[in-house]
Amino acid sequence: MAEKKKFLLRIDDKTYSALEKWAADDFRSINAQIEFLLSDLLKKSGRLKEVPDKSKTGAPDPE
Repeated sequence: MAEKKKFLLRIDDKTYSALEKWAADDFRSINAQIEFLLSDLLKKSGRLKEVPDKSKTGAPDPE
């Protein structure tokens, strides 16, 4: 697993509250929700290559 970079994020209360509710609805922490949303947008914009899901490619699982 890749190392995660820490940084400070400042957002307004209204945005934070909306993210907090969305994260709870998806059973994620706010941090995980932000990371999920950013990764999804980066993939959709073509700025981040998707890592192939081995279960879909038929590659054997490492044991």
